[in-house]
Amino acid sequence: MFALGLLILRLVVGGILAAHGAQKLFGWWGGPGIKGWTGAMTHLRMRPATPWAWMSALAEFGGGLGLALGLLYPLPSIAIAGSMLVAIALIHLPKGFWNTKGGFEFNLALIGAAAALALTGPGAISLDSILGVRFPEPVTLIVLTILLILGVWAALVTRTPEPVAETKPQTT
Repeated sequence: MFALGLLILRLVVGGILAAHGAQKLFGWWGGPGIKGWTGAMTHLRMRPATPWAWMSALAEFGGGLGLALGLLYPLPSIAIAGSMLVAIALIHLPKGFWNTKGGFEFNLALIGAAAALALTGPGAISLDSILGVRFPEPVTLIVLTILLILGVWAALVTRTPEPVAETKPQTT
């Protein structure tokens, strides 16, 4: 039953994220496609926008597929967590917690699911299990977590600075 529970969680969360990434990469299901997503990254002041757009879209699409298939654990979880952390920092955090107001509750739920799956592994019903893929624990998770932190930090510090609002001198 444990393996079946992990499979259901992986398929649902991984499928949602792969679809979200496909919107950004291919323009499926009303998404912007990579050209539109690059424009959105420019609007978010990411620089250089094109590589960040590709990285975020591939993290969601590839991370979602990897999560759903149970392949190369814990790499998909780390990719998903990175993408969601940057989305929270750049878009959702100022809007508060609740998703109804554009907040970060959904992103946080995805991070929680990805983290839980990173710690439990993909389970017996997975490509990792079938192929005998297993990364060394806990070294892999520690190294990937450090890389996650560095990647999120890099995404946030390479942004173009916020434009300074011009103030008009007061006349008396």
